[in-house]
Amino acid sequence: MKIIISNQSELPIYAQIREQLKEQILNGQIAEGSTLPSIRQLAKEVGVSVITTTRAYNELEAEGFIATMQGKGSVVLPTDNDLLREQYLLRIEEGLSTAIETARAMGMSMEELTEVFKNLMDT
Repeated sequence: MKIIISNQSELPIYAQIREQLKEQILNGQIAEGSTLPSIRQLAKEVGVSVITTTRAYNELEAEGFIATMQGKGSVVLPTDNDLLREQYLLRIEEGLSTAIETARAMGMSMEELTEVFKNLMDT
């Protein structure tokens, strides 16, 4: 797990941590059932306050990506939970919206776009 903090980012540090962890969970770099570093350990590794990492973990928990169990730490939830499924659907909708906008801009027909989609699904 790698977290990189940018001082030039418009996002606050806790949001940078949250977004990077979320991305690593969604793309499978952090597997479901994995235990995340403790809040104190991550704060030390990244060089931020415990309050900052606590906020990032709390938001990840509220979004359904992790569950925190006293004495066991924070664990990545299975991808079949409803909140995480909603995040995946949102990501799919955003990607498809971008593809549709691009297709419209170049005058592509619904049939052509559907064919591209079918081809991608088959690979």
